[in-house]
Amino acid sequence: MKKQDKRKKYGNSSITSLKGADRVRLRPAVIFGSDGIEGCQHSVFEILSNSIDEAREGYGNTIEVIRHKDYSITVKDNGRGIPLDYNEQEKRYNWELVFCELYAGGKYKNNTGGNYEFSLGLNGLGCCATQYSSEYMDVTVFRDGQKFTLHFEKGENVGGLKKEEFDYERTGTIIKWKPDLEVFTDIKIPLEYYTGTLKKQAVVNAGLKFILHDEESGETFEYCYENGIVDYIKEVSEGKEFTEVQFFEKTTKGRDREDKPEYKVKMEIAFCFNNEVNMLEYYHNSSFLEYGGSPDRAVKNAFVYEIDKYIKSLGKYNKDESKITFQDIQDSLILVTNSFSTETSYENQTKKSITNKFIQDAMTEFLKEQLEVYFIENKAEADKIAEQVLVNKRSREKAERTRINIKKKLSGNIDISNRVKKFVDCRTKDVEKRELYIVEGDSALGACKLGRDAEFQAIIPVRGKILNCLKAEYDSIFKNEIIVDLLKVLGCGVEIKTKSNKEFNTFDINNLRWSKIIICTDADVDGFQIRTLILAMIYRLVPTLIYAGKVFIAESPLFEITSKDKTYFAYSDKEKNEIVAKLKGKCTIQRSKGLGENEPEMMWHTTMNPETRRLIKVVPDDIEKTERYFDILLGDDLQGRKTYIEENGYKYLDMVDVS
Repeated sequence: MKKQDKRKKYGNSSITSLKGADRVRLRPAVIFGSDGIEGCQHSVFEILSNSIDEAREGYGNTIEVIRHKDYSITVKDNGRGIPLDYNEQEKRYNWELVFCELYAGGKYKNNTGGNYEFSLGLNGLGCCATQYSSEYMDVTVFRDGQKFTLHFEKGENVGGLKKEEFDYERTGTIIKWKPDLEVFTDIKIPLEYYTGTLKKQAVVNAGLKFILHDEESGETFEYCYENGIVDYIKEVSEGKEFTEVQFFEKTTKGRDREDKPEYKVKMEIAFCFNNEVNMLEYYHNSSFLEYGGSPDRAVKNAFVYEIDKYIKSLGKYNKDESKITFQDIQDSLILVTNSFSTETSYENQTKKSITNKFIQDAMTEFLKEQLEVYFIENKAEADKIAEQVLVNKRSREKAERTRINIKKKLSGNIDISNRVKKFVDCRTKDVEKRELYIVEGDSALGACKLGRDAEFQAIIPVRGKILNCLKAEYDSIFKNEIIVDLLKVLGCGVEIKTKSNKEFNTFDINNLRWSKIIICTDADVDGFQIRTLILAMIYRLVPTLIYAGKVFIAESPLFEITSKDKTYFAYSDKEKNEIVAKLKGKCTIQRSKGLGENEPEMMWHTTMNPETRRLIKVVPDDIEKTERYFDILLGDDLQGRKTYIEENGYKYLDMVDVS
């Protein structure tokens, strides 16, 4: 008997194609870039973009959007209304072409008299793709003296086109639909997507009003910028700019290659310089370009070229100094470009970046020309820009040198070539068991060294009062040998934030060599101050250690109470009184000595033995409260410190070490 071949056959009948709605429903990511919430959001934008295209051609001045409680959406405009009736040229109904045919629509004849000169929905996918991906869609159109209605369910038309004579006030289109959970993994588009998108569209479509009704919250939002990107720049800058807002615009024609068709480009560019806020946003045919592409490259090339040229003309570069980068400009720049073209090459259907070579070249040259004229005609502002960009550059370079220096100092294991003075390590390599005691001075080092368990307890002494890290600049901090030694021993790097709030990523908690970092100082004013300065260092340079619960304070006893052959330790006046009362006064009370004067046995019992010691875990309070108190007590707020002491000093009089 012939053995059956269970392998799958692959022949001519194996090749299949997706038809109709399945082309979108089974592969939404191909059209929308994702089958998750991002793809669902893009399906909304496809419908919205059609209404925007209408308004930009001069048909309609208001677009309304409703976010329904069940996450269905309504988009309503007062444009000309989508043509839905019979199309003699195509020998089909337009509603079929618009809502049931991919790559069909009124936007393909841009260079030969098409309906839309500059269009978002260039690829003819929008209405059809969104309809195919919907649980249902209802379309209502007012035009030609009639009301047209369509109903779709899961990509299929139900009931055909219905029309009736209708006395309407204005032409327009209303589309209501619900994204289908069989297509998208998530349809709960957050309110922030709508508010953000509509605001951006109002920015780049001057004078066009967007109204958003949110059924879930009951709120209504309106967005309209009469002067488009100029008004938006002023809003973002909040009057803190140190140059006037500049606005350049131009319309031109060109082609990406000699063998490609000529197309029309319109560009608008607005910017100002501001030391507190920076922002770059690019839009093309009203679509927000998250990744920029051609406009981004044009802006970077033009600004670096012209500002570098101007700095050279002033002779402001130091000898052998490197030229500026765009990052140095961007740190103080608020800029928006708003471009349109009759031919657009998007990186993909989601339209987050464009690749047109002519747009890049034309914008670069135009911006260079305009910046050159601006600098000549506004020398005072040009000088301010040059000066600030050089400040940004030198700050960036200094920060980078600091970062490299820090990394160099703190990297590598502590060994004979990279040793830390007077650091006494423990034997175990098990990080979960290792404890680091930060102690006050060499005398405390000696007592703790003799009193510790050398298996898991390591010690590093702090020689005197360390630098106040809340007031010092990073340069000074990392020249301080004590602080650098402490950081080396910790092993986890540092957390530093630059002006642009980007972390120098030397910190990695996985490289921390200790399960506990224990601050151990005398129970007197000097000891408290050293403890506070160490905490300030940790808070400034490695705050995550506090949030991760790695930092502790070892409580030192204030009193030794001896009765016959037994010694008791009291950590407060209250405890002292309780012990004395229990012993009925038959005891000797002695103020506890400094850590360096204690016997090793006492150090082990009171401060280092996990069974008998008292550790206070340092925990983060309310973040704002923590920052406020650190600033008042250790920062530059001198008046705040005086006021705090005046109002609260009396509470701590019994702790003042005055004889």
